[in-house]
Amino acid sequence: MLAGPAEIARTGTAARRASRAPVVRAVLRLVAAGLGNREIAAEPFISPKTASVHVSNILGKLGVASRGEAAATAHLLRIFDTP
Repeated sequence: MLAGPAEIARTGTAARRASRAPVVRAVLRLVAAGLGNREIAAEPFISPKTASVHVSNILGKLGVASRGEAAATAHLLRIFDTP
């Protein structure tokens, strides 16, 4: 189901706030690139469980149910376009 403008605005504000933490931003980039928890864990040198926790937190903060939705939301909100 597609989100309406008000929901996108709310999600966008929460997403931008959540993406300020460097490790969260890095994990979200890796999720958007299609990496799994083990692959994510290998990148910033964190454990797979920690990667899983970060991914779960990102999904919750974005208000989405899947990695694909998280990636789409991140791109839609242009999270990676900001420094």
